[in-house]
Amino acid sequence: MPRRLRPVELGFTATAPVRLVFGARLEAPPPAVYRSIAVEVGSLPAWFTPVASAVPVDDGARRTIRLRGGVRFEETILAAEPDLRYAYRVDATNAPAVTALAEEWTLRPEGSGTRLRWTMAADGPAAFRAGLRLASPGLGLSFRRAAALLDRRLTPARRPSPGSAR
Repeated sequence: MPRRLRPVELGFTATAPVRLVFGARLEAPPPAVYRSIAVEVGSLPAWFTPVASAVPVDDGARRTIRLRGGVRFEETILAAEPDLRYAYRVDATNAPAVTALAEEWTLRPEGSGTRLRWTMAADGPAAFRAGLRLASPGLGLSFRRAAALLDRRLTPARRPSPGSAR
């Protein structure tokens, strides 16, 4: 049975006791990246492989996320600013110890591509906070892999032009 978490607002991503921030540069432009993150929610498992399913609820105002291994999150969208930011909080989960959790994805044009930043903000007992900090390298690796997979999905393969050397 899911447990209700403390409801937090968007500012929590800047003030939480534990903030993990990861970044990557994608060749794809911000509109394509934003669409994959915030609009095509069901595509999440195709590029963020720890996610088993992602289902929008209430016309996109909420969503249900299930991770491989059985952890489930019921989320409320806090910000949906096309091509700039997408953020949500977890309202209920079956994950132990966490008492508050929010995530924010920010996008910034960088050249012809996108600088993508993912912030995970959380609270819970001291042991949970310490464990989450210890998990930071693994979460960072997972994010970098997801960003690379997303970029491959969004950036068409560059084919050699006719007459160019191979």
